[in-house]
Amino acid sequence: MDFVNKIFRGDRVIWMVFLFLCLISIVEVYSASSTLTFRTDYWKPILRHSLFLLAGLGIVLTVHAIPARFFSILGILLPVAWVFLIGARMFGEAVNGSYRWINIAGISFQPSEIAKLCLISFTAFVLSKRKDKLGDKSFQWILIAAIITCGIIFIENGSTSLILFGIVFLMMLIGQIPFRQIGKLLLFIGVVAAIFVSVVYLVPSHSIEKYLPRLETWMERFKDFGNDDDVHNPDFKINDDNYQTSHANIAIANGGVLILGRMPGNSIERDFLPQAYSDFIYAIIIEEMGLIGGLAILLLYIILFIRAGIIANRSEKLFPKFIVMGAALILVTQALANMAVAVGLIPVTGQTLPLVSRGGTSILITCIYFGILLSVSRFDNPKGEEREEAIIEAYNEDEETAENNH
Repeated sequence: MDFVNKIFRGDRVIWMVFLFLCLISIVEVYSASSTLTFRTDYWKPILRHSLFLLAGLGIVLTVHAIPARFFSILGILLPVAWVFLIGARMFGEAVNGSYRWINIAGISFQPSEIAKLCLISFTAFVLSKRKDKLGDKSFQWILIAAIITCGIIFIENGSTSLILFGIVFLMMLIGQIPFRQIGKLLLFIGVVAAIFVSVVYLVPSHSIEKYLPRLETWMERFKDFGNDDDVHNPDFKINDDNYQTSHANIAIANGGVLILGRMPGNSIERDFLPQAYSDFIYAIIIEEMGLIGGLAILLLYIILFIRAGIIANRSEKLFPKFIVMGAALILVTQALANMAVAVGLIPVTGQTLPLVSRGGTSILITCIYFGILLSVSRFDNPKGEEREEAIIEAYNEDEETAENNH
């Protein structure tokens, strides 16, 4: 116990959320990876996933031992992330028709995940240095960085770009950027959105696709989402356009009627959903664990967000406050987007469920976010270290007392 207390430092609630999500991930990815086992060794998919989670645990332990002030270095690396994003577009690997991956020295990763982390760090750093006076350029610096980053990502991954820009916007609200500037930004966003929609509907799609290769996919997803009433038609048929969402709905219906679901390992729809282990893993969770399991997952992310707010509130310095809220917002927003897609509340976005879905880059970057939360809870909570030392000291005293009694 003494060893565990010395290794796993920081907020205990965050650690519990992290470990529960890892446990659920191992069980559900193992169950949902049935389609992968036909192509390779039976144990290879879950072994690979478990190794990434183990590496992620090592990252959490490393990052949570670093004082939060050093995370500002991530913001400096933002231009490097831009280079990787452009490199992925020009020289990357096409996966499902999208150039989101880049391979360096045999290692494939998604530059967008790195760019998200760097932009959040940059935004937190600039907000922490903001001076409440005329002539302050914080808003302009953040806006320029966000437009460049999200603009490059938007070409291949529209949903990630919009979510990331929304997170930066919320961080600016938390950072008390003047409402006058926020209002101008909202007006600008409205004008750009109106122009974009007009161009999409008025200009022939073949003229735009060379600049936005994913445009047709986006349009199809919105079209399919708008036609969800077809399921009530007796002649409704599952086709290529509604294949994923239809089988996700079937999975939820299978598990939703049972409080505890079909139990882990008994999913039927995992054999039909192409992305059962990533984009639609929440549907498989509900099928196997029922409404209780679905609500439990949602509750874990809510607890994570609430706890992050408490950690940020206790922090005495601005940069830790902002980076904690940025990390929590990106994790929870992405989780809510994934769950909303699975239950049919929004169109398909391709967002994974943080730390639960199968993946490599996303798991490792997600673990960095958890490490940041734990680091701030350790080093920037005035009473955090004192409380930890008191716990360890009390435990040691109990051990000594027990030994003396023997």
